[in-house]
Amino acid sequence: MNLNAQEKKAGFLQRVKAFLSKLKDGVTKRIRNIQKFGKDDPRRIIHSIKVGFSLTLVSMLYYVRPLYNSFGVSGMWAILTVVVVSEFTVGGTLSKGLNRGFATLIAGALGVGAVHLARFCGHKGEPIVLGILVFSLGAAATFSRFFPRIKQRYDYGALIFILTFTMVAVSGYRTDEILVMAYQRISTILIGGTICILVSIFVCPVWAGEDLHKMIANNINKLANYLEGFEGEYFALPEKISKETNSCVREYKSILTSKSTEDTLANLARWEPGHGRFRLRHPWKNYMKIAGLVRQCAFHFEILNGYILSDVKAPEDFISKIQEPCSIMSREAGEALKAIANSIKTMNNDSVCVNAHIENSKKAIENVKFAFKSSSTETEKDLLEFIPGVTMASILVEIVNSVEKISEAVEEFFGLAHFKETLDPKLSPELEQQHHHHLIHRGSVKPVLEGDNEEEYSSSSHVLVIVHDEQPPTTNEKTNLGAEKTRDNVV
Repeated sequence: MNLNAQEKKAGFLQRVKAFLSKLKDGVTKRIRNIQKFGKDDPRRIIHSIKVGFSLTLVSMLYYVRPLYNSFGVSGMWAILTVVVVSEFTVGGTLSKGLNRGFATLIAGALGVGAVHLARFCGHKGEPIVLGILVFSLGAAATFSRFFPRIKQRYDYGALIFILTFTMVAVSGYRTDEILVMAYQRISTILIGGTICILVSIFVCPVWAGEDLHKMIANNINKLANYLEGFEGEYFALPEKISKETNSCVREYKSILTSKSTEDTLANLARWEPGHGRFRLRHPWKNYMKIAGLVRQCAFHFEILNGYILSDVKAPEDFISKIQEPCSIMSREAGEALKAIANSIKTMNNDSVCVNAHIENSKKAIENVKFAFKSSSTETEKDLLEFIPGVTMASILVEIVNSVEKISEAVEEFFGLAHFKETLDPKLSPELEQQHHHHLIHRGSVKPVLEGDNEEEYSSSSHVLVIVHDEQPPTTNEKTNLGAEKTRDNVV
């Protein structure tokens, strides 16, 4: 008996230890997940603190006696407003706050008017009139929510209108202090909404417009990464294949499902005030045009990816003929996309560099066509074997055309957004590289000073280089300089 009791006790202790160990591992795992979630986007933690701060502020309507005497239990509406209106972005908070504020004002005024109108009909006619008004306005406001424009921007306002009007009209039938009740509710809702909006704008704001701007640039950069890795993927170059390359090549898939996020951010960005380089009437619609073209290009990638993963390939001799022009085509198109993405990020139009890469990719298209013509006799023998390679090249041509359309859309967007066009090589690594090709090497410049033996240089060819300052000298500088002149001889 003692042995059985000891065994049962030992088994129980082991189960308890196993449970505690499992519980500890589970808690540790969740804590790590929470830490990782917060590190991925620290703005989430800041937003949580902002909501807590807003709730603490509106709670003063209850804690401070003079405020409680003014608003009473209606102060709870301010707390509910903060909970409902607080959104992650400034645009989301403004959208809900303004919708709730204006809907409450209009519905409250109509509700009070409906109660007073119904009282003219006597005690028996009052509920009938109120019922008709509640039915009519409630049905009309609900029907308006089906319109796409209202659904997109004012759906929450229509919902609050129905709720507020019904509550004021129905509760006004049983109370005589309808104006006091409406005043308290409207005031507390406006207080809660105002606090949310001010905290959202002035305390570590998160702008939906900036998120949309960065998202479009990152999506274009993902397309560029795919084109950079295409050569190693399709032509199976071992030195160009790595785990990092494979992950970059697959990045484009997230673009295919990004439309809903882009639509939401664009809708919220329209509510935001002007900030930074984003003016009050910033062309947010053009972002959607660019995003649509980027997604269309990503669908071409999806089709092209099917040929990359396919086991059916064109003959190797045909592949070797089109490999170089196709590689140049994809590489130059990728460089053009990277330049476009960099232009959007820096808000500086780098059209010269983009157009140069697009022109290079178009020249590669001509080389692909020449390769097709030179292989025409071979393709006639067995056309089916050459279809995968020809189709792959034709898809690449479509991708180049898509890149050109994206470039044109971005150019149009820059014109409407009044972003400056720059040729500063510091803002464009590609232009900097091109610029260095035209620079004079330091060792090739030899100055000629007054008094030197000019006969020594008369026999050699030389070029006179005149250096101008970017800004003309001031009057004082002109006086100090006098008539000094400098000549540089380039040997």
